[in-house]
Amino acid sequence: MAKQQSFADKAKKKEKSALLTVKYVKTVKSVNGSYKFQEKLVKLDDINKVTTLK
Repeated sequence: MAKQQSFADKAKKKEKSALLTVKYVKTVKSVNGSYKFQEKLVKLDDINKVTTLK
């Protein structure tokens, strides 16, 4: 049997999201005085909203 759907056909069907994905890195000071980094991916609709993250 021949393949019915190619990878290019699958890629055309996916819609691009209007949101941007940004990696947000936050520093947290621990009890013993060292720093830890917490990372998370945040989706934003406008790149100018990066400064409002906390």
